[in-house]
Amino acid sequence: MITFAAVYLAVLNLATFVIFGFDKAAAADRRSRVPERALLALAALGGSPGALLARPVFRHKTRKQPFSAWLTLIVFLQAATVAALLAMAWRGR
Repeated sequence: MITFAAVYLAVLNLATFVIFGFDKAAAADRRSRVPERALLALAALGGSPGALLARPVFRHKTRKQPFSAWLTLIVFLQAATVAALLAMAWRGR
């Protein structure tokens, strides 16, 4: 189970990073873009580290305030969930 989760998160974060780069290239070339909703969904599904890394690397979506606020909320909720799960596991020992 842990191996599956690790592979899932690795693939999802790589895909999220690549899709942010694709969207930045599309923006520069004035091509069809990836919807912000899709980028946030990738982050919410576990790709938030990839999204956070891609933003400064590609200089993409760094000044979009509603997007930044949603991404920050997603990261906060994920961190709180992980902390709660770890606390529950620690108590169970």
